[in-house]
Amino acid sequence: MKLTPQEQTILRLLRADPLLDAAGLAEQLGTTKASVSVALSNLTRKGAILGRGYLVRGEAAVVVVGGAVMDVKARSSEPLDPETSNPGQVTTDPGGVGRNIAENLARLGTPTHLVAAVGSDSFGEELLTHTRSAGVQVDHVITSPRPTGTYLAVLDHVGDLSVAVSDMSATDTLTVADIEPVRSLIQHCDLLVVDGNIPLDVARWLGDVARDGDVPVVIEPVSVVKARRLRPLLAPDRPVLSVTPNIDELAALVDHDVADTIPAISRAAAELHKLGVTHVWVRRGARGSVLSSTPADGKGRPTVTTNATVSRGVVDVTGAGDSMTAGFVHALLRDGDPAGAAAFGQATAALTTESAHTVRPDLTHALVTGRLTQQGSQ
Repeated sequence: MKLTPQEQTILRLLRADPLLDAAGLAEQLGTTKASVSVALSNLTRKGAILGRGYLVRGEAAVVVVGGAVMDVKARSSEPLDPETSNPGQVTTDPGGVGRNIAENLARLGTPTHLVAAVGSDSFGEELLTHTRSAGVQVDHVITSPRPTGTYLAVLDHVGDLSVAVSDMSATDTLTVADIEPVRSLIQHCDLLVVDGNIPLDVARWLGDVARDGDVPVVIEPVSVVKARRLRPLLAPDRPVLSVTPNIDELAALVDHDVADTIPAISRAAAELHKLGVTHVWVRRGARGSVLSSTPADGKGRPTVTTNATVSRGVVDVTGAGDSMTAGFVHALLRDGDPAGAAAFGQATAALTTESAHTVRPDLTHALVTGRLTQQGSQ
């Protein structure tokens, strides 16, 4: 692949700052936007960059496909009194499982592209502005005729979720035709994350594209209802690197009750291993998590690793599961050690629960490794 001097310079600039667009590149090069656009087109044709968003070949990049919503969180000042008004605070924060995972990944230092649907409204504009500023590539976000999704959560006085209602019609109406333009991006990324908010036919298409491109897939089930809907997606001919359910979502995936004990979780995980899932990582709230992994050669019994929680005081649990998944993916791409990745994800979630934000704004790789080091020395 022979590149012109201008093309080589553009590649160096994109590696240093993946968020540069054609106008920004033109300004740094002292040339015209049209000239840069031609060079970008040539770089895409030569295979040096992949798809819109200028993903440079060789980056450890993740594509996240899922929901993007505005979180509206109400937290009571005192223990909740049902069926009446409760004093407290109400805040808004960019959210959505897929979007949260993408932002957490970007803050941890993993180049990340978000594929989601938002409306052409103020919430949508705010979501895109915030997500882009966090370092996520949002060039592939789809503008929906439906309003941007909203997630209303009511938290009690200690920050635990009491009830929540979501309106995700923009995500619910996504079609394969809507996301067909990202086929090349998915085929050339290092890992694909799919959240359970995506319609089943779209999730199937994503799984097939990833399988054909030999791209590992992580599935975040999101909820019991959506885990049950995703159950047909799991099949030996469509392998999945990891699923990240809680106990109830695990039960929905295997279609029977699962007790919150390590033997019961291990048995249920074994059922998913038979369906082509390599790692089944089960969240247990304050009790930590259980990771069941099949051997690399596919022979022998799965290994089971447990992790304890490392939280120092819950402020808000919203988004903790999303950060947990992001931490796992980030660490797994860096080191390839599933058990270490689970510990990293557990620490990421604990740090998130200690923040009032859905995604902790000061989250970094160093912050998480520091917590793990402190935890290990205790």
